[in-house]
Amino acid sequence: MKIGPLRFTAAVEKATPSAAGGVAIAEAPLAVAPVLTPAPDSDSGEFDLSWLLNSSMFKQLPEELQEESTANLHLGEYLYGLPVDDIGIPAYYAKPTKDLRLLEYRNLIYPIGDGIYIHLCPDTKDSRDYYLAIEPSLSSSVADLMDEVDRRLINYVDELKQVDEEEDRSAILLRCLDRICVIHGTKGRRGAIRVTPNQLRGLQYLMVRDKEGLGAVEPLIQDTYIEDVSCSGMGTLFVEHKIFGSLKAGITFDTMEEVDRFVIKLSEKIGRPVTVRNPIVDAVLPDGSRVNIVFGGDVSKKGSNFTIRKFSSTPFSLLDLIEAGTLSYEMAGYLSLMIGTGMNAFVSGETASGKTTLLNAITTLIPPNHKIVSIEDTAELQVPHPNWTREVVRGSADGGSSVTMFDLLKAAMRQRPNEIIIGEIRGEEGAIAFQAMQTGHACMATFHASSVEKLIQRLTGSPINVPKTYVDNLNLAIIMSAVRLPSGEMARRVLSINEIIAYDSEANSFNFIEVFRWNSATDKFEFPGYMNSTLLEHVVAIRRGLAPKESRKIYEEIEARALILRKLHERGITNFYELHNVLSQAYRQGHFR
Repeated sequence: MKIGPLRFTAAVEKATPSAAGGVAIAEAPLAVAPVLTPAPDSDSGEFDLSWLLNSSMFKQLPEELQEESTANLHLGEYLYGLPVDDIGIPAYYAKPTKDLRLLEYRNLIYPIGDGIYIHLCPDTKDSRDYYLAIEPSLSSSVADLMDEVDRRLINYVDELKQVDEEEDRSAILLRCLDRICVIHGTKGRRGAIRVTPNQLRGLQYLMVRDKEGLGAVEPLIQDTYIEDVSCSGMGTLFVEHKIFGSLKAGITFDTMEEVDRFVIKLSEKIGRPVTVRNPIVDAVLPDGSRVNIVFGGDVSKKGSNFTIRKFSSTPFSLLDLIEAGTLSYEMAGYLSLMIGTGMNAFVSGETASGKTTLLNAITTLIPPNHKIVSIEDTAELQVPHPNWTREVVRGSADGGSSVTMFDLLKAAMRQRPNEIIIGEIRGEEGAIAFQAMQTGHACMATFHASSVEKLIQRLTGSPINVPKTYVDNLNLAIIMSAVRLPSGEMARRVLSINEIIAYDSEANSFNFIEVFRWNSATDKFEFPGYMNSTLLEHVVAIRRGLAPKESRKIYEEIEARALILRKLHERGITNFYELHNVLSQAYRQGHFR
């Protein structure tokens, strides 16, 4: 595997290896990390601050980038190797913003913490630009030193084995490193490895990244702007960036064996080792991201592959999604009424359409005193309520018995929940979910279908096999999609919110009302269900104590709730948990129930 920031060259005709272990990209204006010659005034032969400050390149950098590169010398070393005459000086952004997606020529650097920087740079011959991590371990000498450190670390194996679960294993590793290395010019243990301060920082970074983190992909996990990391087998890794879309990462697997070794190590770190017998693993990383691993060339012709779908430790709130244009205040007000009254809802859409993100967000609309049971194949849901039971399926690894979503759903019905949330309905558990709805349990779930018609087709077909006469127990079908806006950029939108009314046995058809819909031409939401909602007027209004002749007053409640949400947004209350706490207070005071 070849890792590390790529370095630019004016014209590269074929792949060229470097001392840093990178690789040039054939037929592209990029090559590997800089190969440096010792500075005239550097005793160690390492890149140093005086060399950087005296370089003509440094004087061309913007002030912010000068400050960052002097404080983090590895960034200066990376910049020193850039042919700025060919590609230009990178711009520096402490925090990239959404308007940067409109840049036609992407040449910029931004920090992600722990001394790591990301360089977005163009590849004019491809539809994807480059995403390059600039790490403290950049210098080629650090990799060689790390090999020696690993050999000496064997002497501390017994000490590392005795680390308690509550102890910080990273701190123990760094203490071992302090015994193995000593900085030039200082006193230290005889036989210790002599290093420069910059090299020590690089070794400290690698020690934690590779021993406790996920190795080469750790910077991609740390970057909050990355949504997905994708390895399709032998070749280049790809990332999906929240601002810049699909990009090529500076990590390449040259052989299938390299990919195999990496996914085996990755699966062992998350405690779900892949084998020839069990080649597919779905698991959750420590930060909550979901990882899918497929091992072996017999099931994947390009070799082992993996995909990491990242999830924030704090989910997007409903107001975050409104700000992003995913839905409107009125739609949120409508959903709060429906969910608060115990209506059953499926969030449906294609892969990566934002289903789970929306489902997480609307859990804040469940009354705060309700008991919630969630059931998932892989833990992704985040519910802010204190009375939340989270259940996850168990495979039959190591000869143990499996526990399926079907089993967990049957058990959940005996736990007297006010709301059952199912991570994703795929099979026979769907029929049990509809039985739960019939017995008065409110249910929410995600579902793979791009329209109401396809949702019903999948529900009533094999393997779910919900009887057609049961389907109207599902009250709401929320259709999500990744769409292209009039401006040309990609975004996620609620295409429609639909009320499923009834099954007509004579016509063998289903009646449903499109209450809200997205207008693709204007990127606005329309409310065709205004004064025309069957569930609002004949179910929700009645349950809320309105007389039949006053049922249309329920639309005023939608407007009132939309106004409350708007004012909360204007006050800056957008955090997922903060919004839940504020809505909980509103419920107690009678303003939002």
